[in-house]
Amino acid sequence: MSGTADAVAVIGLGIMGSAIARNLLARGTRIVGYDIAPERITAFASAGGKPVGSAREAATLADTVLTSLPSAAALDATVAGILAAPRRELILVELSTLPLQDKEHSRDRLAVSGITMLDCPLSGTGAQAVTGDLAVYASGERSAYDRVAPIFSRFARVSHYLGEFGNGSKMKFVANLLVAIHNVATAEAMVLGKHAGLDPKLIVDVIRSGAGTSRVFELRAPLMASDVYEPASMKIDIWQKDMAIIAAFAASIGVSVPLFAASAPIYDAAVAGGLGPQDTAAVCRVIEAMSVLPALNA
Repeated sequence: MSGTADAVAVIGLGIMGSAIARNLLARGTRIVGYDIAPERITAFASAGGKPVGSAREAATLADTVLTSLPSAAALDATVAGILAAPRRELILVELSTLPLQDKEHSRDRLAVSGITMLDCPLSGTGAQAVTGDLAVYASGERSAYDRVAPIFSRFARVSHYLGEFGNGSKMKFVANLLVAIHNVATAEAMVLGKHAGLDPKLIVDVIRSGAGTSRVFELRAPLMASDVYEPASMKIDIWQKDMAIIAAFAASIGVSVPLFAASAPIYDAAVAGGLGPQDTAAVCRVIEAMSVLPALNA
C-alpha cells in the first residue's frame, strides 16, 4: 500500500480510536493503524486493519492521518515521527481533547513541512463512538476540511465546520463543561430518587421522557440505576485530564465557571475512592456515600 487518498491512518487505538477504526473498516475504508500498546495493535489487526510499527510508517501509507491521543506528549511524539519522513499535502486530523496551545504548536511544526493539521475534537463517549453517534467539531483550513469531511461521515453522525484553527477545541471545552455538570446532576437526581423510594429503572424511563432529560442523563442514568460502571466508555481518571484543561482555559480568558468548579470535587473524590478506572457515571457512588442512608426496615 502506498499513500493514497482513499487510505486513512489512525494513530491511537484506545477507546475512541479503535471504535473509529472499526467503523471506517465496516464502511470499506482502507486503514493502517498504530498504537504504543501491543494489545491494541493485536485487536486492530483482528478487526481487519493493517497494523504498522510507528507513527512515521502510518503517515507514509495514507494521505489522511487521524490522531486520538491521551496527552500533549503523545501528540508531540506523533508529530516528531511524522516529521522524520514528511510528506507535503498530508492532512493530520487531531481528534483529541488537549490544551489548545499544544495543538497550535504541533500545527506550526507541521506547516513548515507543508503538512496541514486540523483541530477536530469529538463530542461523544466511547459507547457512542461504537455506534457512530459522534459529533466532530472541526476547525482549521477550509479546503483541508472539505477533503476529509467524507471520512467524518463514515464514523460520525455529524460534523460542524467552525472556522479558524482552535475553534473546534473551544467548542469542545464548552460541550465538556456541560457534560461534567450534567453527569454530576444526573447522579444527584438518581440518588435523590432512590432514597425517596423510587425504582431506579423507573426514574430512568420517566425522566428521559420529560423536560429534565439530557443526552448525558440518557447515557449515564441507566449505569447508575444498575450500579455497574465497567467497561467504561469514559474513565474518570482520563476525564480528570479534560476537567483540568477546561478549568485552565476558562481561567485564561477570565470566565467564572461556578457550577463546573462545584462538580470538580465530586470527580476528585471518585478518584480518591479508587473509582478512577470506572465510567464517569460512578460519581453516583460518591453522591451515595455523601447521603444519609435510610435505616433498614424503617
